[in-house]
Amino acid sequence: MVKIAVLGCGTVGGGVFKLIKQNANDIEQRIGQKVEVKKVLERDADKAHSIGVTTELCTSYDEILQDDEIKIIVELIGGTEFAYDCIIKAIEAGKNVVTANKDLLAIKGEEIFSLAKQKGVDICFEASVAGSIPIIGPMQNVLCANTFSAIVGILNGTTNYILTKMNDFGLSYEEALKQAADLGYAEANPSSDVEGTDAARKIAILGSLAFNSRCTLSNVYCEGITKIVEKDIILAKKLGYTIKLIGMAKEKDDKIILFVRPTFVPMSHPLASVNDVFNAVFLKCDAADEIMLYGRGAGEMPTASSVVGDVMTICNSIANNTTGQHGLDCYKQKEILPIGELESSFCLRLRVADKPNVLAGIASELGNRGVSIESVIQSPVPDVDMASLTIITHKAKEQALQDAISSLKEKEYVEKAYIFMCLDKTN
Repeated sequence: MVKIAVLGCGTVGGGVFKLIKQNANDIEQRIGQKVEVKKVLERDADKAHSIGVTTELCTSYDEILQDDEIKIIVELIGGTEFAYDCIIKAIEAGKNVVTANKDLLAIKGEEIFSLAKQKGVDICFEASVAGSIPIIGPMQNVLCANTFSAIVGILNGTTNYILTKMNDFGLSYEEALKQAADLGYAEANPSSDVEGTDAARKIAILGSLAFNSRCTLSNVYCEGITKIVEKDIILAKKLGYTIKLIGMAKEKDDKIILFVRPTFVPMSHPLASVNDVFNAVFLKCDAADEIMLYGRGAGEMPTASSVVGDVMTICNSIANNTTGQHGLDCYKQKEILPIGELESSFCLRLRVADKPNVLAGIASELGNRGVSIESVIQSPVPDVDMASLTIITHKAKEQALQDAISSLKEKEYVEKAYIFMCLDKTN
């Protein structure tokens, strides 16, 4: 029998407790030993009792650390301070750890994984990225012989729900966000989701895993969806795209670029059909070519599924006396590129002065910086002496594009500019 402790009795912690109880017989048959939740750390006794926790309830973490029978600690508290202390103390006590804490791993991953390797304990973290979607395990196991060139993902269910409703039903951002909140898909303070930070944490973890080089939250360029308006949605449709909040980790010439941003995704791309609260991760690698994994990225039982799967993985390691082999060992140090080095095609939505030679001036400014225009759509703006100009570029560096737009604003050719990366097979 393997005895574990669960830290936190919130949505996911409650799901883990229930799932282990509910599927106890199948779990035992699959790994050859029972899994027992011996302790649940939770200050709110009523919350714990509401999911069936009784004698397991514990309010002292030291009690868990000092219990030699407990071999695995499942950290589901969240946050970065107390959770960090709990994980470090668990590792130092020789206990294996399962965590879903993307916030912590995207900032302190280097310290945590290095200490775990030194102490010979496992750290499993499948649930830290994309909930129930099996992505960490496949990348570390069945796909580990591959060299990855890019990971592209829809990694946040809240923003994907909002963009889906804006696209399908013409809702404004504010209306779609309210609907998401009413249905429980958005937090009371949704800033981490809608500003892209949640997805950025996940792409940092995936980038570290794919390229064997430590990527942190600070390495990820991040834009959210709060500035997306109906005009953008309509324009994307007109051009054969849909807007998704895309997280990408991309490697080229041993250098890495990471970002989260609203992106024009072609309707022919598999990610275009990922809607509502669903997530998906699209992998590009040399041997297996292209793979997309799809599922629910959050929620009580979907996330609990990944957590308990990690517990079972460590149980097998304990049985085989092979702990210390599960973690995230980044043995390379690759350069992280700034977002200006990104090469892609782009869609520019410009508000420009409606007068002669403006288009020629814009084309000249872009051309001087090596940005080639693929197509242009122009339409007047009612009641003002302005025009709306849409430009699709050929592949170009983002910095060249930004420099051109800055120059055009100085010359008063362009009043406002909105830039969207266009996803294609070369990204």
